[in-house]
Amino acid sequence: MATVTLEGVRKIYPDRGKPSVAVHQFDLAVADGEFVVLVGPSGCGKSTTLRMIAGLESISEGTLRIGERVVNDVPARDRDIAMVFQNYALYPHMTVHQNLAFALTLRKLPRREVDARVRETADLLGLREMLDRRPRQLSGGQRQRVALGRAIVRQPQVFLFDEPLSNLDAKLRVQMRREIAALRRRLGTTTIYVTHDQVEALTLGDRIVVMRDGRVLQVDTPSVIYQRPADTFVATFIGSPPMNLLRGRLVNGVFHHESGDFELPIRAPGAPDQPVIAGLRPEAVRLVPPGEGAAAEVNLVEPLGSETLVTLGAGSVVIVVRVEGTTPVKLGDRVGVSVASDAVHWFDAVRETRIS
Repeated sequence: MATVTLEGVRKIYPDRGKPSVAVHQFDLAVADGEFVVLVGPSGCGKSTTLRMIAGLESISEGTLRIGERVVNDVPARDRDIAMVFQNYALYPHMTVHQNLAFALTLRKLPRREVDARVRETADLLGLREMLDRRPRQLSGGQRQRVALGRAIVRQPQVFLFDEPLSNLDAKLRVQMRREIAALRRRLGTTTIYVTHDQVEALTLGDRIVVMRDGRVLQVDTPSVIYQRPADTFVATFIGSPPMNLLRGRLVNGVFHHESGDFELPIRAPGAPDQPVIAGLRPEAVRLVPPGEGAAAEVNLVEPLGSETLVTLGAGSVVIVVRVEGTTPVKLGDRVGVSVASDAVHWFDAVRETRIS
């Protein structure tokens, strides 16, 4: 195992004389044995960053270290990393055993050691009964296990995962997420994992790196990212349903929405008449009887079994509320809205960054 350190790493693509910057000034230190997740929307630079670490993309500027060694110009095959891709990348004409053994065979390891490693990995992933099958005879989840096994069998210093679950259905995604988490605990290998799925990020990572437009917005533990997002983008990207964001002003302890359609009594930091964005997590908003709190109307009720999502409207203002279990409210009901003061997230109205 090893540390991974990126210092001022940039990726610039030439574009008809006008350079296109895919990754800006990326700084990150991944500790030995740590599981770090890069998360963000498509095109944010997370996969490009992972490919630079893997050696599949050149580094335009900055320094990349694996352990104490600078690897900017080291070929991918010599970096002692193993990568699991979005597609399974299995050899269709080979059996599972041959797929798992392929990289070890290329390294000319003794056959007895290769067989021992393959069987150990197969036992770890529940593939022992499938070693003689070819990829076409496997389900999607089984193929992904083989792809994981090809990385594990190499016993690398660093694992790199590039959206490995995106081709699986919802049930298999949950199952494979649990299996990856269990494997991580057993193997303890330094891991960098790329996904656009914030549930994967929250459940798998020791730390999360939130990216947008090639820039790092926040690096912290899942709980801090969720409870203290650095800006409005992080606030809405992490969490489902996303945080409600309301633009307005604070006047004498009352939040006034900029539309004039919604007022919420609340204690808040800052000077009177300060333009702000109020962030309300759906689970922090409470439904109270009409006449209490702020007035709103029920526009949509979505029962989800263990919880219910209620969409409220107050003029042009829309707020989503999460209620545990079921709720007696129905479409068209008039309700009140209440939020505890310490549950509101405050952001600067211009910079959209968190107000401490």
